[in-house]
Amino acid sequence: MSGAARYAATQDEGLDEILARHAGLVKRIAYHLISRLPPSVQVDDLIQAGMIGLLEAARHYDASQGASFETYAGIRVRGAMLDEMRKNDWAPRSVHRRAREVAQAIHELENRHGRDARDSEVAEALGIPLEEYHRILQDASSCRLFSLDDVGNDEPGLVEDLPSDVPDPQQGMQAEDFRRSLVQAIDSLPERERLVLALYYDEELNLKEIGAVLGVSESRISQIHSQAVLRLRARLHDWSGD
Repeated sequence: MSGAARYAATQDEGLDEILARHAGLVKRIAYHLISRLPPSVQVDDLIQAGMIGLLEAARHYDASQGASFETYAGIRVRGAMLDEMRKNDWAPRSVHRRAREVAQAIHELENRHGRDARDSEVAEALGIPLEEYHRILQDASSCRLFSLDDVGNDEPGLVEDLPSDVPDPQQGMQAEDFRRSLVQAIDSLPERERLVLALYYDEELNLKEIGAVLGVSESRISQIHSQAVLRLRARLHDWSGD
């Protein structure tokens, strides 16, 4: 049975049955995200927000758009969890400010040298010791949800969430142009950063599991992940407007 046919069958079951059928997807995404968050964040809060996202997905899914319900629902569920976290943002403003400063330094260094900016170069440009630079990366990873599924206003991510309604042609063209720019930016990342993003977002491994694969500590993977996202932010400077 095709994905569309399976979803059509669930329509007859009603929303309660759809929620029950896909509750496991919500829990899997919640536990994937919780590994990056401080102890004050409860997984039950993520699951509650994710179930609301699943409900919205069930109400707005359009099989004619081509994506399976599972794929569409996964994006909406993750987006709902991220939105909930932003409403209760625990990160001090200084963390966001320092992350923007890192992205700006990377942007300027890579434009100047035409190659990947090194850790030591970014730290020198910021006028701080290398250890402090790594601490900034760690703080950014611990206090902010970096996502490849969402673009915010003040703290942009990397690709927009799927809209409930079909965008106008100009918006659609802009979204497609952005996706192409994002793919190019990811492909141009240093190999280890690209691998960490692939293992985290595509394979859905948590940071500890990625550390075991690469033979480094979980905290080092956290730093690499943050640096990869900030490097992408720097390379997508014209889109984010930072």
